[in-house]
Amino acid sequence: MDRLIDRYRGFVRLKASSFFLVGGESDDLVQEGLVGLFKAVRDYRHDRQASFRSFAELCIHRQIISAIKSSMRQKHAPLNTYVSFSHTRAGANNDQEMSLADVLPGDPAGDPVNQAISSEELRALVGCLQRVLSPLESGVLTMYLEGRSYEEIADHLDCTPKTVDNALQRVKRKVAGHLRSREVVDLR
Repeated sequence: MDRLIDRYRGFVRLKASSFFLVGGESDDLVQEGLVGLFKAVRDYRHDRQASFRSFAELCIHRQIISAIKSSMRQKHAPLNTYVSFSHTRAGANNDQEMSLADVLPGDPAGDPVNQAISSEELRALVGCLQRVLSPLESGVLTMYLEGRSYEEIADHLDCTPKTVDNALQRVKRKVAGHLRSREVVDLR
């Protein structure tokens, strides 16, 4: 394993140098590339048609791309940048310092008037969508709201991902038109 890592370390550095990791350093991508190399060593099979070099290159490339995509998702950003509502700022020694929960207004969703308005707006939107969406747009929207990918939706509806994207763009325009028609003018 050590000899393989020494042999391919330069290749991994070269491969990693052609990519950029937001919020990371080049060594982070090199490390991901080495993980890809480890996976290549672990998963390589001699009975396949590919040489180890081509298989290792593919594994390294995929591992680096996966790391970049994961960092772009920022899945854990809310946890890493949260602000506590119940505690005062760090280092605040003042007893008069108020927590964020003390300063923020109450939940407007708890107000019965706001709940009634929200329910009415939701019913109006659903009714509008039932009237204006085509069967394709309706099916695409339903599966998109279930969290399916464009590819999954396209496979299920027997169309291309581009067709799915176009349908979602039309849905967005129709929803935006509906919301514009429901805007209330403030006469103050």
